[in-house]
Amino acid sequence: MSYIEHYGLTAAPFALTPDPRFWFESATHKKAMAYLGYGLQQAEGFVVVTGEVGAGKTTLVGLLMERLDPARVAVVKLVSTQVEGDDVLRLAAQGFDVPTEGVAKAQLLARIESYLVDRAREGRKTLLIVDEAQNLPVSALEELRMLSNFQSGGRALLQILLLGQPEFRERLASPALEQLRQRVIATHHLDGMTADEVLPYLRHRLGVVGWSGRPEIGEGAALALHSASDGIPRRVNQLATRALLMAAVEGSELIDAGLVAEVVGDMGEDQKVIVPAPVELAQPQEISPAATVAPVMSAVVLPTALDDPRTGEHAARIAMLEQQVEAQEAALRRVLTLMIDWVERDDAQIHNLPRARPA
Repeated sequence: MSYIEHYGLTAAPFALTPDPRFWFESATHKKAMAYLGYGLQQAEGFVVVTGEVGAGKTTLVGLLMERLDPARVAVVKLVSTQVEGDDVLRLAAQGFDVPTEGVAKAQLLARIESYLVDRAREGRKTLLIVDEAQNLPVSALEELRMLSNFQSGGRALLQILLLGQPEFRERLASPALEQLRQRVIATHHLDGMTADEVLPYLRHRLGVVGWSGRPEIGEGAALALHSASDGIPRRVNQLATRALLMAAVEGSELIDAGLVAEVVGDMGEDQKVIVPAPVELAQPQEISPAATVAPVMSAVVLPTALDDPRTGEHAARIAMLEQQVEAQEAALRRVLTLMIDWVERDDAQIHNLPRARPA
Protein backbone atom coordinates (compact mmCIF):
# COMPACT_ATOMS: atom_id res chain seq x y z
CA MET A 1 0.00 0.00 0.00
CA SER A 2 1.42 3.39 -0.97
CA TYR A 3 1.22 6.47 1.22
CA ILE A 4 -1.37 7.85 -1.24
CA GLU A 5 -3.76 4.98 -0.46
CA HIS A 6 -2.75 4.88 3.20
CA TYR A 7 -3.93 8.45 3.74
CA GLY A 8 -6.87 8.30 1.33
CA LEU A 9 -5.45 10.73 -1.23
CA THR A 10 -6.39 10.72 -4.91
CA ALA A 11 -2.90 11.48 -6.27
CA ALA A 12 0.60 12.48 -5.21
CA PRO A 13 0.30 15.96 -3.67
CA PHE A 14 3.95 16.92 -4.06
CA ALA A 15 4.88 15.63 -7.50
CA LEU A 16 7.88 17.39 -9.03
CA THR A 17 6.24 17.79 -12.44
CA PRO A 18 4.85 21.34 -12.83
CA ASP A 19 1.05 21.34 -12.69
CA PRO A 20 -1.05 24.56 -12.72
CA ARG A 21 -3.68 22.79 -10.58
CA PHE A 22 -1.35 23.12 -7.62
CA TRP A 23 -0.64 26.82 -8.16
CA PHE A 24 -0.10 28.52 -4.81
CA GLU A 25 -0.03 32.29 -4.81
CA SER A 26 2.80 33.16 -2.48
CA ALA A 27 3.80 36.82 -2.24
CA THR A 28 6.65 36.44 -4.74
CA HIS A 29 4.53 34.48 -7.25
CA LYS A 30 1.69 36.98 -6.96
CA LYS A 31 4.11 39.80 -7.77
CA ALA A 32 5.54 37.85 -10.72
CA MET A 33 2.05 37.34 -12.16
CA ALA A 34 1.34 41.06 -11.74
CA TYR A 35 4.49 41.91 -13.72
CA LEU A 36 3.48 39.49 -16.45
CA GLY A 37 0.05 41.07 -16.65
CA TYR A 38 1.60 44.53 -16.89
CA GLY A 39 3.96 43.37 -19.62
CA LEU A 40 1.14 41.88 -21.69
CA GLN A 41 -0.83 45.10 -21.27
CA GLN A 42 2.09 47.08 -22.67
CA ALA A 43 2.44 44.57 -25.54
CA GLU A 44 6.05 45.47 -26.27
CA GLY A 45 9.63 44.81 -25.21
CA PHE A 46 10.77 42.13 -22.81
CA VAL A 47 9.56 40.86 -19.45
CA VAL A 48 12.21 38.94 -17.49
CA VAL A 49 11.49 36.46 -14.69
CA THR A 50 14.35 34.68 -12.95
CA GLY A 51 14.53 32.22 -10.09
CA GLU A 52 16.41 29.28 -8.65
CA VAL A 53 15.87 25.81 -10.10
CA GLY A 54 12.53 24.66 -8.70
CA ALA A 55 11.32 28.15 -7.77
CA GLY A 56 8.16 27.75 -9.86
CA LYS A 57 8.95 29.50 -13.16
CA THR A 58 7.50 26.72 -15.31
CA THR A 59 4.37 26.46 -13.17
CA LEU A 60 3.96 30.23 -13.42
CA VAL A 61 4.11 30.09 -17.22
CA GLY A 62 1.76 27.10 -17.33
CA LEU A 63 -0.84 29.05 -15.35
CA LEU A 64 -0.33 32.13 -17.55
CA MET A 65 -0.92 30.09 -20.71
CA GLU A 66 -4.08 28.59 -19.19
CA ARG A 67 -5.45 32.03 -18.36
CA LEU A 68 -4.74 33.66 -21.71
CA ASP A 69 -7.54 33.68 -24.25
CA PRO A 70 -6.24 32.09 -27.51
CA ALA A 71 -8.61 34.34 -29.44
CA ARG A 72 -6.75 37.38 -28.12
CA VAL A 73 -3.18 36.15 -27.63
CA ALA A 74 -1.14 33.75 -29.75
CA VAL A 75 1.42 32.09 -27.46
CA VAL A 76 4.57 30.27 -28.54
CA LYS A 77 6.93 28.70 -25.99
CA LEU A 78 10.56 27.73 -26.65
CA VAL A 79 12.79 25.81 -24.28
CA SER A 80 16.14 27.15 -25.37
CA THR A 81 19.38 25.29 -25.74
CA GLN A 82 22.83 26.68 -26.44
CA VAL A 83 22.01 27.78 -29.99
CA GLU A 84 23.38 30.71 -31.92
CA GLY A 85 21.40 33.58 -33.41
CA ASP A 86 20.29 32.03 -36.71
CA ASP A 87 19.21 28.84 -34.96
CA VAL A 88 17.06 30.64 -32.40
CA LEU A 89 15.36 32.45 -35.29
CA ARG A 90 14.52 29.11 -36.88
CA LEU A 91 13.22 27.75 -33.55
CA ALA A 92 10.97 30.79 -33.20
CA ALA A 93 9.77 30.45 -36.79
CA GLN A 94 8.94 26.78 -36.23
CA GLY A 95 6.95 27.80 -33.17
CA PHE A 96 5.01 30.20 -35.38
CA ASP A 97 4.43 27.37 -37.92
CA VAL A 98 6.52 29.27 -40.45
CA PRO A 99 8.38 27.02 -42.98
CA THR A 100 12.15 27.20 -42.44
CA GLU A 101 13.70 24.50 -44.61
CA GLY A 102 16.04 25.88 -47.25
CA VAL A 103 15.14 29.48 -46.39
CA ALA A 104 17.75 32.24 -46.18
CA LYS A 105 17.83 34.44 -43.08
CA ALA A 106 16.41 37.53 -44.85
CA GLN A 107 13.48 35.52 -46.21
CA LEU A 108 12.94 33.88 -42.83
CA LEU A 109 12.69 37.27 -41.12
CA ALA A 110 10.21 38.42 -43.75
CA ARG A 111 8.04 35.34 -43.13
CA ILE A 112 8.11 35.88 -39.36
CA GLU A 113 7.12 39.51 -39.80
CA SER A 114 4.29 38.49 -42.13
CA TYR A 115 3.05 36.01 -39.52
CA LEU A 116 3.08 38.69 -36.81
CA VAL A 117 1.25 41.18 -39.04
CA ASP A 118 -1.43 38.59 -39.80
CA ARG A 119 -2.01 37.98 -36.09
CA ALA A 120 -2.25 41.74 -35.46
CA ARG A 121 -4.87 42.04 -38.21
CA GLU A 122 -6.86 39.34 -36.42
CA GLY A 123 -6.76 41.52 -33.32
CA ARG A 124 -4.40 39.12 -31.53
CA LYS A 125 -1.19 39.84 -29.69
CA THR A 126 1.75 37.47 -30.07
CA LEU A 127 3.70 36.32 -27.02
CA LEU A 128 6.98 34.44 -27.34
CA ILE A 129 8.09 32.67 -24.14
CA VAL A 130 11.73 31.60 -23.98
CA ASP A 131 12.61 29.28 -21.09
CA GLU A 132 16.16 28.60 -19.81
CA ALA A 133 17.29 31.92 -21.28
CA GLN A 134 20.58 31.75 -19.36
CA ASN A 135 21.75 29.18 -21.93
CA LEU A 136 21.43 31.54 -24.88
CA PRO A 137 24.59 33.20 -26.22
CA VAL A 138 24.68 36.93 -26.90
CA SER A 139 24.06 36.38 -30.63
CA ALA A 140 20.76 34.59 -29.93
CA LEU A 141 19.60 37.24 -27.47
CA GLU A 142 20.43 39.93 -30.04
CA GLU A 143 18.28 38.17 -32.65
CA LEU A 144 15.40 38.09 -30.19
CA ARG A 145 15.89 41.81 -29.63
CA MET A 146 15.68 42.39 -33.37
CA LEU A 147 12.42 40.43 -33.50
CA SER A 148 11.00 42.69 -30.80
CA ASN A 149 11.58 45.66 -33.15
CA PHE A 150 8.90 44.52 -35.63
CA GLN A 151 6.11 47.09 -35.70
CA SER A 152 2.93 47.82 -37.61
CA GLY A 153 1.02 51.09 -37.39
CA GLY A 154 3.37 52.28 -34.67
CA ARG A 155 2.64 49.28 -32.43
CA ALA A 156 4.98 46.43 -31.52
CA LEU A 157 4.01 43.09 -33.04
CA LEU A 158 5.76 40.82 -30.55
CA GLN A 159 6.01 40.57 -26.77
CA ILE A 160 8.84 38.40 -25.38
CA LEU A 161 9.02 36.75 -21.94
CA LEU A 162 12.45 35.51 -20.88
CA LEU A 163 12.69 32.95 -18.07
CA GLY A 164 16.05 32.10 -16.59
CA GLN A 165 18.08 31.06 -13.60
CA PRO A 166 19.69 33.69 -11.33
CA GLU A 167 22.85 33.94 -13.44
CA PHE A 168 20.76 35.40 -16.26
CA ARG A 169 20.45 38.61 -14.25
CA GLU A 170 24.22 38.93 -14.33
CA ARG A 171 24.20 38.28 -18.08
CA LEU A 172 21.73 41.10 -18.60
CA ALA A 173 23.99 43.50 -16.70
CA SER A 174 26.85 42.97 -19.16
CA PRO A 175 27.74 45.79 -21.61
CA ALA A 176 27.17 43.43 -24.55
CA LEU A 177 23.43 43.36 -23.78
CA GLU A 178 22.93 47.07 -23.17
CA GLN A 179 20.46 47.46 -26.05
CA LEU A 180 18.37 44.49 -24.95
CA ARG A 181 18.39 45.71 -21.35
CA GLN A 182 16.90 49.02 -22.50
CA ARG A 183 13.96 47.09 -23.98
CA VAL A 184 13.12 45.32 -20.70
CA ILE A 185 9.92 46.85 -19.32
CA ALA A 186 9.55 44.62 -16.24
CA THR A 187 11.71 42.17 -14.32
CA HIS A 188 11.14 40.02 -11.25
CA HIS A 189 13.16 37.46 -9.33
CA LEU A 190 11.21 34.57 -7.77
CA ASP A 191 12.36 34.17 -4.19
CA GLY A 192 11.56 31.20 -1.98
CA MET A 193 8.40 31.15 0.08
CA THR A 194 8.55 32.80 3.49
CA ALA A 195 8.44 30.66 6.63
CA ASP A 196 4.77 31.47 7.28
CA GLU A 197 3.76 30.51 3.72
CA VAL A 198 4.99 26.91 3.82
CA LEU A 199 2.18 25.48 6.00
CA PRO A 200 -0.61 27.02 3.84
CA TYR A 201 1.30 25.76 0.77
CA LEU A 202 1.38 22.19 2.14
CA ARG A 203 -2.30 22.25 3.08
CA HIS A 204 -3.26 23.71 -0.29
CA ARG A 205 -1.51 20.99 -2.30
CA LEU A 206 -2.87 18.26 -0.04
CA GLY A 207 -6.36 19.74 -0.40
CA VAL A 208 -6.16 19.44 -4.19
CA VAL A 209 -5.83 15.64 -3.85
CA GLY A 210 -8.60 15.10 -1.31
CA TRP A 211 -6.75 15.49 2.00
CA SER A 212 -9.08 14.96 4.97
CA GLY A 213 -6.63 16.01 7.68
CA ARG A 214 -4.63 12.78 7.70
CA PRO A 215 -1.81 13.07 8.42
CA GLU A 216 -1.85 16.26 10.42
CA ILE A 217 0.92 18.71 9.52
CA GLY A 218 2.35 20.53 12.52
CA GLU A 219 3.61 24.11 12.43
CA GLY A 220 6.99 22.88 13.63
CA ALA A 221 7.18 20.58 10.61
CA ALA A 222 6.46 23.48 8.25
CA LEU A 223 9.18 25.60 9.85
CA ALA A 224 11.63 22.69 9.61
CA LEU A 225 10.76 22.19 5.94
CA HIS A 226 11.33 25.88 5.26
CA SER A 227 14.68 25.82 7.02
CA ALA A 228 15.85 22.80 5.02
CA SER A 229 14.59 24.06 1.64
CA ASP A 230 14.94 27.87 1.79
CA GLY A 231 11.29 27.91 0.76
CA ILE A 232 12.02 26.74 -2.81
CA PRO A 233 8.83 24.87 -3.85
CA ARG A 234 10.51 21.91 -5.55
CA ARG A 235 12.77 21.31 -2.55
CA VAL A 236 9.76 21.53 -0.23
CA ASN A 237 7.99 18.98 -2.43
CA GLN A 238 10.92 16.55 -2.28
CA LEU A 239 11.09 16.71 1.50
CA ALA A 240 7.30 16.60 1.97
CA THR A 241 7.01 13.47 -0.20
CA ARG A 242 9.67 11.70 1.85
CA ALA A 243 7.97 12.83 5.07
CA LEU A 244 4.63 11.40 3.94
CA LEU A 245 6.31 8.13 3.00
CA MET A 246 8.10 7.84 6.33
CA ALA A 247 4.95 8.75 8.27
CA ALA A 248 3.00 6.05 6.41
CA VAL A 249 5.71 3.43 7.03
CA GLU A 250 5.74 4.26 10.74
CA GLY A 251 1.94 4.44 10.93
CA SER A 252 2.06 8.02 12.13
CA GLU A 253 -0.90 10.40 11.92
CA LEU A 254 1.28 13.46 12.56
CA ILE A 255 4.17 14.95 10.65
CA ASP A 256 6.14 17.00 13.13
CA ALA A 257 9.54 18.69 13.28
CA GLY A 258 11.21 15.52 14.55
CA LEU A 259 10.03 13.46 11.60
CA VAL A 260 11.15 16.16 9.16
CA ALA A 261 14.57 16.26 10.82
CA GLU A 262 14.84 12.49 10.37
CA VAL A 263 13.91 12.83 6.68
CA VAL A 264 16.47 15.58 6.17
CA GLY A 265 19.12 13.43 7.85
CA ASP A 266 18.28 10.41 5.69
CA MET A 267 18.34 12.46 2.50
CA GLY A 268 21.68 13.90 3.51
CA GLU A 269 23.07 10.38 3.85
CA ASP A 270 21.57 9.40 0.47
CA GLN A 271 23.29 12.33 -1.26
CA LYS A 272 26.61 12.02 0.50
CA VAL A 273 29.43 11.03 -1.83
CA ILE A 274 32.60 9.72 -0.25
CA VAL A 275 35.67 10.59 -2.28
CA PRO A 276 38.77 8.75 -1.07
CA ALA A 277 41.76 10.97 -0.42
CA PRO A 278 44.55 10.43 -2.93
CA VAL A 279 47.25 8.10 -1.66
CA GLU A 280 50.83 8.67 -2.70
CA LEU A 281 52.57 5.36 -3.33
CA ALA A 282 56.10 4.88 -2.15
CA GLN A 283 58.72 3.85 -4.71
CA PRO A 284 58.87 0.05 -5.16
CA GLN A 285 62.45 -0.21 -3.87
CA GLU A 286 61.40 1.45 -0.59
CA ILE A 287 58.68 -1.08 0.24
CA SER A 288 59.43 -4.48 1.67
CA PRO A 289 56.85 -7.29 1.70
CA ALA A 290 56.69 -7.18 5.50
CA ALA A 291 55.96 -3.45 5.49
CA THR A 292 52.68 -3.48 3.52
CA VAL A 293 49.29 -2.83 5.07
CA ALA A 294 46.67 -5.60 4.89
CA PRO A 295 43.38 -4.94 3.10
CA VAL A 296 40.94 -3.04 5.33
CA MET A 297 37.89 -3.09 3.04
CA SER A 298 36.70 -5.51 0.37
CA ALA A 299 38.87 -5.21 -2.75
CA VAL A 300 40.66 -2.10 -1.34
CA VAL A 301 44.36 -2.15 -0.48
CA LEU A 302 46.30 0.88 0.67
CA PRO A 303 50.01 0.07 0.08
CA THR A 304 52.00 2.31 2.35
CA ALA A 305 54.97 1.93 4.67
CA LEU A 306 54.26 1.16 8.31
CA ASP A 307 56.74 3.77 9.40
CA ASP A 308 55.25 6.41 7.06
CA PRO A 309 53.94 9.31 9.19
CA ARG A 310 50.83 9.39 7.00
CA THR A 311 49.77 5.94 8.24
CA GLY A 312 47.93 7.45 11.21
CA GLU A 313 46.00 9.80 8.93
CA HIS A 314 45.01 6.90 6.66
CA ALA A 315 43.86 4.85 9.63
CA ALA A 316 41.73 7.76 10.85
CA ARG A 317 40.12 8.10 7.45
CA ILE A 318 39.43 4.36 7.32
CA ALA A 319 37.85 4.47 10.77
CA MET A 320 35.64 7.36 9.71
CA LEU A 321 34.53 5.50 6.57
CA GLU A 322 33.74 2.39 8.61
CA GLN A 323 31.61 4.48 11.01
CA GLN A 324 29.69 5.99 8.09
CA VAL A 325 29.07 2.54 6.59
CA GLU A 326 27.83 1.23 9.95
CA ALA A 327 25.48 4.23 10.31
CA GLN A 328 24.07 3.68 6.83
CA GLU A 329 23.58 -0.04 7.49
CA ALA A 330 21.77 0.74 10.74
CA ALA A 331 19.45 3.19 8.94
CA LEU A 332 18.75 0.58 6.26
CA ARG A 333 17.99 -2.08 8.85
CA ARG A 334 15.61 0.32 10.61
CA VAL A 335 13.68 1.05 7.41
CA LEU A 336 13.55 -2.65 6.43
CA THR A 337 12.25 -3.56 9.89
CA LEU A 338 9.50 -0.94 9.60
CA MET A 339 8.54 -2.20 6.14
CA ILE A 340 8.42 -5.82 7.33
CA ASP A 341 6.23 -4.81 10.30
CA TRP A 342 3.96 -2.90 7.94
CA VAL A 343 3.58 -5.89 5.57
CA GLU A 344 2.97 -8.27 8.49
CA ARG A 345 0.24 -5.95 9.83
CA ASP A 346 -1.46 -5.96 6.42
CA ASP A 347 -1.18 -9.79 6.24
CA ALA A 348 -2.66 -10.13 9.71
CA GLN A 349 -5.59 -7.90 8.73
CA ILE A 350 -6.23 -10.07 5.67
CA HIS A 351 -6.14 -13.35 7.71
CA ASN A 352 -8.56 -11.86 10.28
CA LEU A 353 -11.23 -11.13 7.68
CA PRO A 354 -14.41 -13.26 8.18
CA ARG A 355 -14.48 -16.22 5.83
CA ALA A 356 -17.57 -17.04 3.77
CA ARG A 357 -19.36 -20.15 4.97
CA PRO A 358 -20.09 -22.88 2.39
CA ALA A 359 -23.66 -22.89 1.15
